[in-house]
Amino acid sequence: MAAVARRLGVAPGTLRTWDRRYGLGPSDHSEGHHRKYSEADLARLIVMRRLIISGVAPADAAQEALVATPESALTTTEIFSAVDESALIEQLHRAASALNGDLLEEGLAQYLADHTVEQCWQSVMAPLLVRVGIEWEKSGKGIEVEHLISGAILRVLNARISGCEKSAMPRPVLIASVGEDSHSLAITALAAALTDRGISVQFLGARTPAVAINEVVRKVAPSAIFLWAQMITHADVEIIKGIPSIRPKPLVLVGGPGWDSCDLTGAQRVDDLMAACADIERAVGL
Repeated sequence: MAAVARRLGVAPGTLRTWDRRYGLGPSDHSEGHHRKYSEADLARLIVMRRLIISGVAPADAAQEALVATPESALTTTEIFSAVDESALIEQLHRAASALNGDLLEEGLAQYLADHTVEQCWQSVMAPLLVRVGIEWEKSGKGIEVEHLISGAILRVLNARISGCEKSAMPRPVLIASVGEDSHSLAITALAAALTDRGISVQFLGARTPAVAINEVVRKVAPSAIFLWAQMITHADVEIIKGIPSIRPKPLVLVGGPGWDSCDLTGAQRVDDLMAACADIERAVGL
């Protein structure tokens, strides 16, 4: 049962419930052995899972699944194919709300496999985060859903970065969240998008103090610097002013709502991932 549950992306308890309520259990009743799922059983479960993700009530989904054949079943990957972004976001949100992290991550990975990082971030990942954030603000509930989604996005993006060939560019792009800012989703998306384009990245991540940024600038002479601040309390213009003077002078970009009210003399504000990538491409000479 555990292996079947992993394949479907559901908990073993869910399979037991489907068996008890709808008769969608293993059909092999060999005496003296544990009941085993046949290919036909698995096909019915796949159809059940697909229909539930699509928004069909479990009882109605079970009626259709009970008459399903192996030819009518879809694999977990195919569950997310042939849908537009709004439908995909709805499916991913249902998976996250059910705390089905495996299915959530597989859906994100499937979409990213067929699209650029910028497309995936701006069309699916960011809207999904906005949706769950709005729901949390309204109800005060669902923080565990937001954390599940954030973790899945980070894993998918880091897998993309790991799968790219390392760039031989001598001057990398430095990326960091400043001060005590713990947000790293946006900068991870930027790092993945740049890596996709063959641009070398020096990724410092969240909570990067100014002293660490300055030391990296002195040692690697980055061609561009991107600094993220989610909150005003983290956006300190002194960090920008304190960047060591090197030649050639790096392009300094900032992103995030924390910089909204700051005097950005010496830096350039970017409002989205595509703009940041375009500016950095020009800075590195691509």
